[in-house]
Amino acid sequence: MTLPVAILAGGLATRLRPMTEKIPKSLVEVGGEPFIVRQLDYLRRQRIREVVLCVGYLGEMIEAVVGNGSRFSLRVSYSMDGPNLLGTGGALRRAMPLLGDACFVLYGDSYLPVNFGLIEAEFWASDQPALMTVLYNRDRWDKSNVLFVDGKLVEYKKTAPRPGFTYIDYGLTIVKREIIERYPKDQPFDLATLYRALSLEKSLHGYEVFSRFYEIGSPSGLREAQEFFESEKPNVLRSTTHRGNDRDCEQNKPRRNREDGGPSRSGES
Repeated sequence: MTLPVAILAGGLATRLRPMTEKIPKSLVEVGGEPFIVRQLDYLRRQRIREVVLCVGYLGEMIEAVVGNGSRFSLRVSYSMDGPNLLGTGGALRRAMPLLGDACFVLYGDSYLPVNFGLIEAEFWASDQPALMTVLYNRDRWDKSNVLFVDGKLVEYKKTAPRPGFTYIDYGLTIVKREIIERYPKDQPFDLATLYRALSLEKSLHGYEVFSRFYEIGSPSGLREAQEFFESEKPNVLRSTTHRGNDRDCEQNKPRRNREDGGPSRSGES
């Protein structure tokens, strides 16, 4: 694995209050461990070497727990928002000098059981400046926001998507530095704005995954994540992408004739 991972962990986590009045969301315990420990452990098992934590609200508490990452066999560094929250895009823009020419982008409230190595290989093969992982959804986990047809990402729209949008942004992307640096440093912006523009330019490659995400950005999502970690030992290297083992893929696909609800996809840092 060659790409570093940026974890966006600077949000205020207002939906989890009062739990997050005194601790950041990344330190909420899930199955007996702070969530950031869960994330870093699975990144290590995926042979990630370098992580940059983009932090803001109570970020010093995250640094006190994680340190330089040596306990996870990772190199962890920090990019602080400063006095003003910069949004997902602004936080990533500030961190880019620490991330090189391209990086994975992961939300600080998401646990995504997919194979990062396969996704990175797909990114380089695509010859596009950005890749977005997508999951067939039909509004099951949250409002669908991606039009994905015949293996192609046609359009991404976070707000007010049109009929026919049956996929959702899974929460893991890869971006090249050049597209993040379109925006001025230390100016707030949302990554959704960038992804929307890239999709309309046909510069956002889509990669379908089949295993559901877990998130702790909402009370219902936190409950489901607790159940997941308490009931089984996650195997994050199980093949769950469209180029992996077919049997595993089939077991992890959401049933396409179901309309039941699920946890909210926060996309909140």
